[in-house]
Amino acid sequence: MFAGSPEIVIQGITESGLPFRPGDWAERLCGMMSVFGEDRQLSYSPFLKPIIAAGVRCVVVDVKLEETDPAAFRFLLEFARDNELKLRPGRRQKRPEDLAAESPAAAPPAG
Repeated sequence: MFAGSPEIVIQGITESGLPFRPGDWAERLCGMMSVFGEDRQLSYSPFLKPIIAAGVRCVVVDVKLEETDPAAFRFLLEFARDNELKLRPGRRQKRPEDLAAESPAAAPPAG
């Protein structure tokens, strides 16, 4: 869809320029793919992130989801299309929180 971009951003603004409602749509959409971990805490899927970019609520979709769960990926794109939401490419470089998670300092001590 956006060649070279590892992310697709679903923007909470319609093709006609209106804000998408309800206001918590991004969290609701990401919540659909949330899971409970071993620690009994609810966590968003690593493939979806609700963000606010330039004052607009958005959902960042990692394109790896297309390989991992093609039906979920299609659902998200159809959701955007059905609601006439704008799409744009995401970042080309990793997000700061992703880099922090990958750094050796973030790894638990061996023992």
